[in-house]
Amino acid sequence: MVERKGNTFMVGNEPFYMNGFNTYWLMILAVDQSTRGKVSEVLRQASSVGLTVCRTWAFNDGGWRALQKSPGVYDEEVFKALDFVVSEARKHKIRFILSLCNNWEGGAGLNLTSDDDFFSDPTVKGYFRSHVEAVLNRVNTVTNVTYKEDPTIFAWELMNEPRCPWIQEMAAHVKSIDPRHLLEIGSEGFYGPSSPDRQRLNPNSFAGQAGTDFLRNHRALGIDFASAHMYPDAWLPSTSSDGQLQFAAAWMQGHINDAEELGMPVVFAEFGVSANGGQLNQSFRDAFIEVVYETLLNSTRRGGSGAGCLLWQLFPEGVDYMDDGYAVVLPNRPPQRACSPASPGACRPSTPSVPGNAAGYAGRRTRIPRTGR
Repeated sequence: MVERKGNTFMVGNEPFYMNGFNTYWLMILAVDQSTRGKVSEVLRQASSVGLTVCRTWAFNDGGWRALQKSPGVYDEEVFKALDFVVSEARKHKIRFILSLCNNWEGGAGLNLTSDDDFFSDPTVKGYFRSHVEAVLNRVNTVTNVTYKEDPTIFAWELMNEPRCPWIQEMAAHVKSIDPRHLLEIGSEGFYGPSSPDRQRLNPNSFAGQAGTDFLRNHRALGIDFASAHMYPDAWLPSTSSDGQLQFAAAWMQGHINDAEELGMPVVFAEFGVSANGGQLNQSFRDAFIEVVYETLLNSTRRGGSGAGCLLWQLFPEGVDYMDDGYAVVLPNRPPQRACSPASPGACRPSTPSVPGNAAGYAGRRTRIPRTGR
């Protein structure tokens, strides 16, 4: 198991720095034998360039290829697909952050009642607790290892971009079932009312009213490390490229400093640049990735809390129909070594191709646009 020692992740007696990626769709494609190979392909490619951690969904509620067809009713074939995904990660020496729900439309994580009721209604909260129990206590049909005992799992994520005091309650529930694995919130990192002096770091005024509070939320018992997301081109569309890069550096450093005050690592669990609405600005993306890695590298050099990052999002070739505009495609050829805070000599952003004409599909991950929610 990965453990935490102060503001550092540890595997055995060695520090562990997270250099990774998001692929939310792994379970969805693994259901169908005709697309299951893409799961193996992206994990193999990621491993070959030195990526070590993947964040993916352990939920899909209602609709197409639903894991949970209705509260407490699971499709065993979809659960077996998740089993396969975890077993493939183990094979390729990649660890998973498994997210248990979504605050946005994709995966229908909140569409059981009104959004506010999800966080407050006792019945709906009971549905979430039951889902946590179903996933954490499941015995993998491929490896025969219970999820809560599987070292392939780096950490659990309560929810993708949650809100409200619900965090404290559900963190305690997860830890009551699985005290060994690390747990994180899934936070965007927006600062709230408990730290008005920090709200200047938010990308806009809405962020401070979104129902999140980075410092207060990460003081919840049971939360092992901090998380933040970062989309400067989407959050600050009217700001110059230089201004967006300056925001990214300040956003990261602010969260690293605050994580040090909290005494825990911080992971930038989503970061990316969109090609939606026009041609991808490749030079801006390269510069942005450089800022991300250099900021983490500087933190690592001084023993700071910057513990890693996860690119949104990685694809193999041939699945551009799943692209939400943020795809980074690793081609089927010998790749360059990936950058990581632990390997400064390799710290240069790669420039993989991004499909420019990707179409959506009915089951894709949809969400309120990143332009402020």
